[in-house]
Amino acid sequence: MRGRPLHAQPSVTALPVPERPSHRGAAETGYAVGGPVPQVAPSIPVEPPSGAGSVSQLPALGDVPQAVVDYRLAGEIKRQVAKRMYEWRKTAAGPVNRASWEQRSRDWINEAVALASDAAAAKRGMSPTAAEDAALAQAVFDMLHRAGRLQPYLDRADVEDILINGHDQVWLDLGREQLVQVAPVADSEEELLELLRDLARNTEAGQSERTISTASPFLALRLADGSRLQAVTAVSGDRTYVTIRRHGVQSADLADMVRLGAISETLRAFLGACVDARKNVMIVGPQRAGKTSLMRAMLRRFGPDERFATIESEFELWAHTSGYFRQVVPMEARESNGERGSDGRPVGEISMLDLMYRALRMSLSRIVVGEVRGPEVTAMMQAMTNGQGGNLCTLHATTPQMVFDRIAELYLEAGNNRSEQLAYRQAANGLDFIVFVTMTDETRIGGRRHRYVSHVLEVTGLGEHGRPATNVIFEPGTEFGEPRAVPRRRPACIDDLQRAGFPAHLLDDAYGTWTQPLELKVRPQ
Repeated sequence: MRGRPLHAQPSVTALPVPERPSHRGAAETGYAVGGPVPQVAPSIPVEPPSGAGSVSQLPALGDVPQAVVDYRLAGEIKRQVAKRMYEWRKTAAGPVNRASWEQRSRDWINEAVALASDAAAAKRGMSPTAAEDAALAQAVFDMLHRAGRLQPYLDRADVEDILINGHDQVWLDLGREQLVQVAPVADSEEELLELLRDLARNTEAGQSERTISTASPFLALRLADGSRLQAVTAVSGDRTYVTIRRHGVQSADLADMVRLGAISETLRAFLGACVDARKNVMIVGPQRAGKTSLMRAMLRRFGPDERFATIESEFELWAHTSGYFRQVVPMEARESNGERGSDGRPVGEISMLDLMYRALRMSLSRIVVGEVRGPEVTAMMQAMTNGQGGNLCTLHATTPQMVFDRIAELYLEAGNNRSEQLAYRQAANGLDFIVFVTMTDETRIGGRRHRYVSHVLEVTGLGEHGRPATNVIFEPGTEFGEPRAVPRRRPACIDDLQRAGFPAHLLDDAYGTWTQPLELKVRPQ
């Protein structure tokens, strides 16, 4: 049994895992497109409800028998191999690249699994199967280099969110009416915290080091696949709570957003012209509506040699790793180490506001803020009013009408005698367009989630009562039964957009080039 190879692809459950696509179809992402929803075969068992006598099935990526993993044994092998890796690192001549590092650990894992297999055979008189050995080896590899027992769920393309309510309560959101409970990712709360610390240590190069402990009870992290992890402990009772949000559309452009049903061809041309004409655009919407996905798509209109900065709390735009942009300057905020200095400020913290002020001094043609949610809004508005234009940012708001109130709230939170009137004035002078993205969730009535642009507002300056004035350029076509954006009027800056190549006549089509209304269970009235 010795020397059986460890394959790179099988997951802990020995299921074939296809390569994740650059963007998923509507069934996985919740973006609305035509056509049937593909079905997947059951294979992975899920945790039964309390008091249940049977185990239900979680739809899997293939109908392949699974292999059960002894995670206690996997943890022992992990510690053995980790010790060998530590000793080898101390004696290695020079730096070791990741591929060599992983291959060496695979060899040690294979040796340890073979020994464990021989010991199991001697004890029970029957050797583990090759699938069991491969699953055990992959589990150990995932613990050392990937996301441990979380990895099989991260490998699934149909998972929208992973919700962990303590080590033994793990749920998957597959975009359906009910969540699916799955097997635990740890055997104790301490083991769950160890998993989170491992994830924090193993983050991809360039992400600032983070941890979670009683002294530092919050952890925000970007996983290797781009998923966003948020965890809280110590202040949440005797359990640790984790939410992992997946990114279904990672490298789409505006044409892909059309295919996903988020925008029409008219909106594709319009938003592209807004970028080309260097208009300042704020993408707004509720959580999980697809703001970041649309932002990434609009970034693809930038030239490959245009020098711009991305400022984020955790990297989610991936402009610096796309291979397309050659002059992007990525900046990521850094959390403190939990201590405070003599000035009362958290030690080691670098806020998004700190990054904004530095970015303004770097001779950039544009600034892109992944999500404005604090005092950095003041610097963002300064960049929009004083720069060359063409800046992009996102903001949380539940309706288009709330945008300016949200900006004012953030101004007031920033302090330093900033006022609501200043917020309105800078928003009126700095913003050109507000693009509102929303989500219609019909999973409770047997439908699915639809994410799309519903409104585009042009900001035209100060209006009545000192608030910004707007023109509604796109809004839902309720008279057609269409909740997505259709054109209503030409913007005041139509000449600028035409110079950027926008065909103005597209705004004269009342239906806005949608081929058919969005397929909803409940039609808009």
